[in-house]
Amino acid sequence: MKPNRIREVLADGRTCVGHMLMELQTRGTVQILDAAGADFALIDMEHSGFTLGDVGNLLAWLKATAVSPIVRVPANEYHFIARVMDAGAHGVMIPNVCSAEEAGAAQDAMRYAPLGQRGLGLGSAHNDYRPPHPAQYMAEANHRNYLICQIESQRALDNLDEIAATQGVDCLWVGHFDLTQSMGIVAEFDNSRFLEALRKVADTATSAGLAAGIQPGSLAQAEKWVPLGYNLISYGADHGVYRKALMEGVAAVRGIS
Repeated sequence: MKPNRIREVLADGRTCVGHMLMELQTRGTVQILDAAGADFALIDMEHSGFTLGDVGNLLAWLKATAVSPIVRVPANEYHFIARVMDAGAHGVMIPNVCSAEEAGAAQDAMRYAPLGQRGLGLGSAHNDYRPPHPAQYMAEANHRNYLICQIESQRALDNLDEIAATQGVDCLWVGHFDLTQSMGIVAEFDNSRFLEALRKVADTATSAGLAAGIQPGSLAQAEKWVPLGYNLISYGADHGVYRKALMEGVAAVRGIS
């Protein structure tokens, strides 16, 4: 079974850095992530047009790299979670988790008994089409797989301790746009209330032995947010990184006289 690089990097006490895929879905894309040294790929199904087939292709190509794939599912529902796990994901990101009950439902869908209630279908993509020893595989998968709960609302902040204490949660991840929207300060990322919320999430995660995750939109944001205690970082989304680099290149070429 391919190791989960997220767990390896965090266990070494290092910051784990990945990248979100929302538009690009080619063989070369995943090789570029590997060449760039990314620890994980965050494949987005919530705000993209990716189908399950698209995600399955990305997961298959990522098997040839050291990069660990995490899928952000569209909603906290069994049929989304179990299917991407069976397609070979190393874990899932659940949007807008607001309570311990919702975190527990995700854990149940992602992990096998005795920790969860995921259905047992063996010998397909998640097993490299080689039927494993069932009990051994279930135990290894339960340990390897990774559950990220997105904190994106005031209600989630109010229930943060309970969410963090839920069995099987591995990371509290701030969805910064949605969180500020819920707080009535949309996109005010320098607002003291937002910064206090960032500190609260990071401190709660650390106290519970969890990772704290976030996706800075720039290096300047990363320089502000990582020191607050964030150690699982997605460096931008593919379209944003590509657009910024292309805009800068086009402008520079136009400026050549």
